[in-house]
Amino acid sequence: MKIRPYRDADRDAVIALWRECGLTRPWNDPVRDIERKRAVQPGMFVVGVLADRLIASAMVGFDGHRGWVNYLAVSPPNRGLGFGRQLMRHAERMLIDCGCPKLNLQVRASNTDALAFYRRLGYAQDDVVCFGQRLIVDAAAENGESGV
Repeated sequence: MKIRPYRDADRDAVIALWRECGLTRPWNDPVRDIERKRAVQPGMFVVGVLADRLIASAMVGFDGHRGWVNYLAVSPPNRGLGFGRQLMRHAERMLIDCGCPKLNLQVRASNTDALAFYRRLGYAQDDVVCFGQRLIVDAAAENGESGV
């Protein structure tokens, strides 16, 4: 798999990947999420391509204190082949290059496959409680949906 920066032409394929992987939620408009990432550290939004087909993605960021990875996705037919590990190692290297001392992840408790994946990579659950508050309401949330 070749990892490269996201391009605007990737948008539909990335959104389809996120939907295929169950990462989208009604309260998070994927188009707006992509636009927001393209406005902040756009070089840290990467995709994985195999045989000219987009099969993976990761939104990586560093806020000066901690690094974050969001929308890490590998298409289901390509899981178990090391591509997720490759993408995470790439994200870690990008963050180290920024001087980032620690990478934090948020994983939905119901996503047991992702929890097991990160544990296999050596990540451990921190003793913290995650809080969230929506500051900008996306379209679906305007219709009564809520979430983080």
